[in-house]
Amino acid sequence: MKKSAFIILGLILSFGLGFYLQSIGTELEEVEINPRNLHSDKQNNTTMKIGAFSVSLSVKDLNTSKAFYEKLGFTSFAGDISQNYLIMKNENSVIGLFYGMFEGNILTFNPGWDQNAQNIDHFVDIREIQQHLKDNGIPVNPEVDESTTGPGSFMVTDPDGNVLLFDQHR
Repeated sequence: MKKSAFIILGLILSFGLGFYLQSIGTELEEVEINPRNLHSDKQNNTTMKIGAFSVSLSVKDLNTSKAFYEKLGFTSFAGDISQNYLIMKNENSVIGLFYGMFEGNILTFNPGWDQNAQNIDHFVDIREIQQHLKDNGIPVNPEVDESTTGPGSFMVTDPDGNVLLFDQHR
């Protein structure tokens, strides 16, 4: 019974994530992105561009999880089993499978990347995202050193205890 529930939940999440990412892609094509501005004012909605989205899963057995997600249509995209992680993709849905690296699952956002882990020209730097969150009363831990440039990461926790990782690679 639990396996069926997890499979159904996984399918629903994959469908929902794919639909969401497709709608974001369409919206991004219609909006001129200003890399120095966190917000766009499209239809009076304020949005912050936070980068490519994936779910990072803490798994008990990397090979078993890989086989499971392959049955759902995911293929290995990056990573290495010998380094205890794989990144898998099914169309626009991206998941990371991680063994022994962290507890619990993490929602991951990668400023500067598209859903294929390719660099994009215009993006909001992670330090600007961090400052925006802090200005809005969201605790950041650990923080990115704002005197630096380039790669950096920080985490926040939502009201339900879910961890969000913001991880900029360039």
